[in-house]
Amino acid sequence: MSTTAEELTYKVADLSLADEGRLLIDWAESRMPVLMQLREKFAKTQPLKGQRITGCLHVTKETAVLIRTLVAAGAEVAWSGCNPLSTHDSVAAALAEEGIRMFAWYGQSTEDFYWSIDRTLDFKPTLTLDDGADLIFRVHFEHPHLFDGIIGGSEETTTGVHRLRAMAADGKLMYPVIAVNDAETKWDFDNVYGTGQSSLDGILRATSVLLAGKNFVTAGYGHCGKGCAMRAKGMGANVITTEVKATAALKATLEGVRVMTMDEAAKVGDVFITTTGMKDVIVKRHFESMKDGAIVCNTGHYDCELNLADLNSITKSKREMRANCVEYTLHNGNRIYVLAEGRLVNLAAAEGHPSEVMDMSFANQFQAMMMLADRGKDLGNGVHELPEELDQEIAKIKMDSMGLGLDVLTPEQIAYATDYSQGT
Repeated sequence: MSTTAEELTYKVADLSLADEGRLLIDWAESRMPVLMQLREKFAKTQPLKGQRITGCLHVTKETAVLIRTLVAAGAEVAWSGCNPLSTHDSVAAALAEEGIRMFAWYGQSTEDFYWSIDRTLDFKPTLTLDDGADLIFRVHFEHPHLFDGIIGGSEETTTGVHRLRAMAADGKLMYPVIAVNDAETKWDFDNVYGTGQSSLDGILRATSVLLAGKNFVTAGYGHCGKGCAMRAKGMGANVITTEVKATAALKATLEGVRVMTMDEAAKVGDVFITTTGMKDVIVKRHFESMKDGAIVCNTGHYDCELNLADLNSITKSKREMRANCVEYTLHNGNRIYVLAEGRLVNLAAAEGHPSEVMDMSFANQFQAMMMLADRGKDLGNGVHELPEELDQEIAKIKMDSMGLGLDVLTPEQIAYATDYSQGT
């Protein structure tokens, strides 16, 4: 490795972990048939040859499969993690050994986090691949000289897409971005089934508590909140949700979930998880009214949903009880347990979403890079969606890998679908 920051080719926690990381990646590849099929197909034609892709996305075994697929299709790749506590150090080491410009390690400071993004931007990307939009914002606010060389980018998560749409509406987004999050094969699968399973996995690894019989509070009943509620209910918890959107609250009610305000839920909840992407979902008055022993965590992209400054202001002592579980003893004597420092509990305290569901999400990311490389220069600055036919193609490959079949409409049925003259 070179010594100047601009010439560094990687920085990871421990390169000796690479063998362990390779095993994890190999395991993920055995569970991700869609990406593997895309890799096999495009390794021959290498449509991404000449593209330099800078990614800012959780460094997990599943992400490694995506990175390997991008490389197989001809791209050069530089990467950083999109959360200080989500990098799997062994995976980062394996990728660095494979020649990926990798700047990621678990437990980064805020300074480390942005330093790592900057090192990937030394690479002068032609395409950006993001989860949460920190990379895109870093380009816009700190490295605008890179605009001329960037064809476009993609965004993985709900929070990032919301931020980018706001930026585009303000006329400040300087290149096209594909909202991967909004693809049906991402939104309705990764966000629901991935978040639900992996978030509960993180809670259980950090606490080892019994969920059956407990009051489990999800803040938000969007796709992620619904997934968490579904899995908690399946483990015997009494599920409560809080919402600001009337239709989401009604859906929860009709699906057997109790709806309360957070002021009400704070008094009765045993386990709380925030899933909203909004700041200050749980604040001082909520912490003050919680039961002794309440467990609090977050699975939204940023760590602002739990106001930990408020919690610290009413705390007389803290101690780490076990990995990713800190006990706050309040001045009133009650104890509150915060998991994963309020960051993504499914990635900081567990392994993130299962490989099988990330298979479709990352197939969408791969298709987004292909689409941008092919016709990104023809897209206007703003947020764009992946074509419906790509969504269905990914779903069909996934179904084939599972041995599932589809019916096919007959010519008569296709004609009937568009025949407005037929009635009763």
